[in-house]
Amino acid sequence: MERDPAGGVRDVHEAVLAARRGTGLPPERWLAALTELRALREQLGAWEPELIAAARDGGTSWAALAPALGVASRQAAERRFLRLRPSSTGEKTGEARVVAERDRRAGDRAVADWARRNSAVLRQLAGQVSALDGLDAAAREGAERLGAALGDNDVTSLLSPLEAVRARLPHEHAGLADRLGVIRERTEQLRREAAGSRRDRTG
Repeated sequence: MERDPAGGVRDVHEAVLAARRGTGLPPERWLAALTELRALREQLGAWEPELIAAARDGGTSWAALAPALGVASRQAAERRFLRLRPSSTGEKTGEARVVAERDRRAGDRAVADWARRNSAVLRQLAGQVSALDGLDAAAREGAERLGAALGDNDVTSLLSPLEAVRARLPHEHAGLADRLGVIRERTEQLRREAAGSRRDRTG
């Protein structure tokens, strides 16, 4: 359970006031205040990305967040959030998280552009897969997701369920699985190329 920081703030503040007055305190009191200050800083720092995420989920723009975060632009506000947010993919530094997120977005854009140019092929494959019989429960769930996604105007919504079904297709549908494998390889290639191109442009 997360502790209430109010008591810690009070203790640190009392030590600061004592220091300003020149009041002598035992060494352990100064050390305790410094230790408490470090813990408070870490706790408050962990709250910032949570509050930013909540504001974004509530519809607040990056431009509106910038002055609240003490930065000059929407780009700087987003960068601050990416640096502070815990990584879900293993990046160890804030800068690495910024790079990974921007690589991901560049890859998403490249894949979306490709999918829209190839929407007829993707929709045809999705229709074939969603009509298959004899699938196991996991593959059937993916096929049902495909059927629902076919009604979506955004063709990129087909990619995830197509990949989910690919690995579960029975042997008699090996040819179809191979075609889906080509799509997976192409989208992975597009993501790598987009990330590389973005890094080349930004130096």
